[in-house]
Amino acid sequence: MSFVVGLTGGIGSGKTAVSDAFEALGITIADADVASRTVVEPGRPALAQIVSHFGESILQADGTLDRARLRKIVFTDAGERKILESVTVPAIMRELTGILERSTSPYAMLMLSSGGGRSPLVQRNLVVDVPEDVQVARVTARDDNTPEQVRAIMAAQPSREQRLAYADDVIENTGTLDELKAAVARLHRQYLDMAGKHG
Repeated sequence: MSFVVGLTGGIGSGKTAVSDAFEALGITIADADVASRTVVEPGRPALAQIVSHFGESILQADGTLDRARLRKIVFTDAGERKILESVTVPAIMRELTGILERSTSPYAMLMLSSGGGRSPLVQRNLVVDVPEDVQVARVTARDDNTPEQVRAIMAAQPSREQRLAYADDVIENTGTLDELKAAVARLHRQYLDMAGKHG
């Protein structure tokens, strides 16, 4: 497996804009959010396990997972969330590992949803950081959520302080898209150098 950079940030921090910029530079992105949807597609073993525990009511008419309904259940019950994670986390890790192993770019990026520590798959952690009030403003504008709903999601994620504590690199995403791309370009050069030494 090549040199792997872990990319994390809280909801509304701009992780996707950052990963898109790295992808535009030819870097393989293994996205945990994408993998989390892939592993629960109809016909996948994880979906069958989820349905056997939570029941058919968490399926939509077309047989796909009703993510909103399941989210309501697990956000209000930590025990149910643990059960769900015991099914999905190993499946997601297998999916991500496969993407990283097939990568042909000089280094690869593992995009983790909110980041709660170091992944054994990564050599370096990059955190996209914004103040919490910016997170709330962005997500309420984007997802039609109330500020209270956004703060509840943030409360279930690792705190800003926790993410920054294990960051090797930080992108402050409070400026323009051009400034963001310039920060990505700087880190890209640094990671190419590290990957060369790593290999």
